[in-house]
Order: sequence, then structure tokens, then C-alpha cells
Amino acid sequence: MDMEERRNTIWAYIITGALVLVSLIYAATDVYYMYMTVYIWFGFTYGMMLQYGRFCFASASRDLFAAGVPRMAVGILVALACFSLVQATLDSVNMSTFHAAPFGIHMLIAGIIFGVGMVLSGGCASGSLYKVGEGNMTSLLAVIFGLCLGQAIFVDVGGVFNHLLPQAWVTKAMATKASWLANKGLDLPVNSWFDHYLAGYVWGHPEIRVANLISDGHPTAIHFFVGNALLCAILPACILMVVIYYFFSRTAYMRKLKKERKKQGKSELTTFSDELSGMWAMITASQKTSIMGILIGITAGLHILAMKGIQNKFGVSNFGTLLTRMGYDKDVSITGTVFDPGYWYITSQEGQLGAWILEKFGWNMHDNIFFGVNNGLPEPWRNPALWMSIGIIFGAMVMARLSNEFKFKLPSLELVAFALSGGILMGVGSRPSLGCNIGAFFIRAAGGDPNGWLYGSGMVMGAFIGVSMLNWWTNRKMAQEMADF
Repeated sequence: MDMEERRNTIWAYIITGALVLVSLIYAATDVYYMYMTVYIWFGFTYGMMLQYGRFCFASASRDLFAAGVPRMAVGILVALACFSLVQATLDSVNMSTFHAAPFGIHMLIAGIIFGVGMVLSGGCASGSLYKVGEGNMTSLLAVIFGLCLGQAIFVDVGGVFNHLLPQAWVTKAMATKASWLANKGLDLPVNSWFDHYLAGYVWGHPEIRVANLISDGHPTAIHFFVGNALLCAILPACILMVVIYYFFSRTAYMRKLKKERKKQGKSELTTFSDELSGMWAMITASQKTSIMGILIGITAGLHILAMKGIQNKFGVSNFGTLLTRMGYDKDVSITGTVFDPGYWYITSQEGQLGAWILEKFGWNMHDNIFFGVNNGLPEPWRNPALWMSIGIIFGAMVMARLSNEFKFKLPSLELVAFALSGGILMGVGSRPSLGCNIGAFFIRAAGGDPNGWLYGSGMVMGAFIGVSMLNWWTNRKMAQEMADF
């Protein structure tokens, strides 16, 4: 082992030890902090697997559209199909924390915006976090100014933006505000444009799960497996893999197969068996990515199981209840909750961090629905979902150190511009959909919520636009350099 490897190994032990120390401090402080410790170590595990498998939705889109390489896209679909089976199993035994989102065209639009942003910034929400763990400062800029500060500002701005709202949203939002005051005794803070969007538009849309649709609202185990897993996740994933195979892998595979058969003097006609072999070759082209896809799906399911178990242990459905028991009433929303998804999720917790920072500079972030009602604004060290994101960064850092792939990478001015613009677009695209590539696509599609595919379709469209923009910029830059030469 050379000096660099030894140094990286020491750093890996230091980082892991620091998280162990944090966990022990929480355990000694209050038993309720066990809740956060679970988030920390699942985040750490996600980070290690994401870094090892190079899992990034932006990379998948860029590789597919710019280079015709399907490896990452296929790995993501494998992970989704695997996770759907785990989700169905958990639903069958009433141990799932999953919840669907209001269904509507806003998911597609938000997905397009997010898709453009993740390509421009060089990483999706989860990909940006693990790349920060690798020392990528471009991704750090995207996380801080896009996912943190950009999101927080986006959900709180009003003023001139409120004049652009449809009157139907305003009317419905005011009616919702009056209803909350009359029935719940709570004054709903409808101030920003996003408040009107939530209370006047999104909340009026139905939450759909395929298992409920095919069972008249009374699903059993068979409905979870057939509806949520098979119909909403596995079949669409298989269809997409067939499409990817046909357009991106089949030609090269068949050319190689015919060449081998010609040498052997065999018939060059292709059969259905050959097509299946080609599909399997595409799936196993990178065993590391496919295996990580399966492990990520299983881990995401175990995360849900662990969170549901700890909720049952303490008799709660949200960490906000435990914060209130410990006396931290200011951390929770007016409904007594904090952001606590109960499964793998990115972006909302980064928005909370951004809002916490802005409040330190005097910006009131409690006067909106997103923080004041839905998610609360806990101190960062008492924010469970934020610790999951920190765990992802540290987990990726440990894996990058152990594989000698950690390196500080300072961005050029060009990359700074891409990181800031892309990060802001990711933040903007994650809020109307109430999630990102993980929370709005991966988790929902695997959990039987058709919103996932609506958002995913938008992401693909946006990614194609983003790749086209980058290609245009690159070609323009090269043409200018050649002209100068």
C-alpha cells in the first residue's frame, strides 16, 4: 500500500468514526434520537452504493443521449423493478411508510425543468450529493445555491409573482384558508405564489396508487404485487429496457453475433432467442451497476421497514411528535410535524437547510405553507432527513477514499455558470412535484404511484433538451476556437 492509499484509508476510518461518535452522542442524549441515527446510517449506505455504482440519473441521460451508452439507465430500471417487489412485500404486511402524491400535469412540467437542470449541473439530486463526497466542487455549488438556497427562496417569494397567478388558484386558496381556520383553528399562511399553488391547485388533485384502483380502494397482498409492482413498475421498466435495447444496443450486438456466426459457417438469421440474449448482454454489460441497482432497491426497502418499525416503537408517525416531546416546539410546523419522509428522499431537507441559513440573515421562512405547515424548520442537528443527506455525502466520501477516487475538483468559470443555473433549475423542478429524481420518480414509480412515470417522462424530455443545449454550446465553443486558431 503506497502513501496515498494509506492516507485515504485513514481518512475513511476518520469519517466513519466521526459518524459513529455523532450516533453515540445522540444515543446518550435521548433515546428518541435513535430515529435520526437510522437516517444517518441508511444515508451513509446509500452514499457508498451510489459512489461505487456511479449511480446518477443525469449521467444515465447524458450517456444515453450523447454517447448511446445504456449502462446507467438500465441499472436504474433494474433497481426500480427490484425495489417495487420489496415495496409490495412491505405494503402486504402493513409495514410501509410510502405515500402517494397529488396526481396532475404539474408532475410532467416539473420533471422537464428538473431534467434540464440535472444535465446542466452535471448531476441529479442524489448524484450531486455523492459527487460532493468525491470532492467535486461543481456539485457543491449546485447543492448550496440550487437545492438549498434556491429552493427556499422559490417557495417563499410573492409580490409581483402573485399577480401572475390564475384567479382560480387564488379563489381556491382563500377558500382552503377559511376552511382550515373554521375546522382546525389554524391560520393557513397563504402569502407566496407557491402557497397559492399548493392550497389552490395541488391539494385539490387525487392521490392515486394502482393497487387501490384495481381493488376499489381495499387492496390486499395480490393487489400490491400485481398493481403496484407488476403493472406500475416492472412492466414499464421492462418495456423501457426493450426500447433502449432496440435503439441503443441491438445493432452492435447483432453485428457482432453475425460476424461470429459467419466465421463458424452458421446461419446469420436472428431468432427471438438471439434477441433475449442481446437484452441479457445489455443488462449484464456492467455487472457492477446492475448489482448495485439490485442492492439499492433492497436497501431502500429495508430503510422503509426500519423507519416503520421505529415509528411503531415510539408510537408516532412523524419525528415532529418526538421533537415536541423533547421540548423543541419551535422546530415543528403549526401542525406539529417536520419533514420526515420515512424513506429515501432528497431535496426537501436541503431546502430546509437553505431556509435555516436565510433566517439567520433575517428572512422569515415560517410564513409559508412549505415550511410553516408541511415540513417545519428544525435546527440542522435535529433534522432527520438532512442527516440522511449528510450520510450520503460521507458514505460516498468513504467509498471514494477506499477506491482512491477522492479528489478536490475546482470548477472553471464555465462550470460555475452551469452548476448555478442547473442547480437552481433542479431546485425549481423539485418543488411543484414535491420531489426529485428519487422522491418524485424512483420511489413513487416503485410504490405504485403513476406520478412517478409522469415525472420520469418529464425528466427524460428535459434531459434530452439539456444534452442538446450542452452539445450546441460545445460545438459553438469548438467552432470559435478553430476560427481563432
